[in-house]
Amino acid sequence: MGLKIEKYWLGEEDIHYVSFVLLESMMTPIPYAGAFITMWGSFGNGDGEFSRPVDVAVDSSGSVYVADFDNNRIQKFTKTGTFVTKWGSAGSGDGQFSGPRGVAVDSSGGVYVADQNNNRIQKFTSPGAFVTKWGSAGSGDGQFSGPRGVAVDSFGSVYVADLGNNRIQKFSSAGAFIAKWGSFGNADGQFSFPAGVVVDTFDTVYIVDSGNSRIQVFGASIPVTRTL
Repeated sequence: MGLKIEKYWLGEEDIHYVSFVLLESMMTPIPYAGAFITMWGSFGNGDGEFSRPVDVAVDSSGSVYVADFDNNRIQKFTKTGTFVTKWGSAGSGDGQFSGPRGVAVDSSGGVYVADQNNNRIQKFTSPGAFVTKWGSAGSGDGQFSGPRGVAVDSFGSVYVADLGNNRIQKFSSAGAFIAKWGSFGNADGQFSFPAGVVVDTFDTVYIVDSGNSRIQVFGASIPVTRTL
């Protein structure tokens, strides 16, 4: 079976996009939860094809960005799956990737990509023009060990799930280090390979604590709130 993007309706009020399953707000309601809407993609490296897509994000206009991991690129589509553009190739130069693992979009259309094997975050415009980058391999402030998830809050701050360092790092939209939290373990506020991060409209931060098989929830600037 080829790789594909599928879109489902899960209700009228709380709609989210996730990898392989795209959920769309601001549309005519469908009578029941989970109703199939559309899909796109197949295995390959052509426009609209994928090789292990691992993350997806949506901007304020409904455009969809996919981290196409093994093809070392980002692809952009309309909300109905029409190919718009792509950028990236294998490498470590500006605009190149070595395993793009996470993607997020801010309110101004800035696109942030967790470039996992290059241990950095790259920022682009919505059409794919390179803007800036930050990070290197290590455990210091602003360094990474296999960054995966990336998210942006309402103030434009960028949160990165720093997998191998078992922590979350927070940055400005330009890449200036702001804060970090977490260490290895299973207590509140500790992690075992944090693999994903998302921020809701109240700037509450949700972390996929993969090795501990749980979700942890944090305030935007305070310690752990609760564990799910």
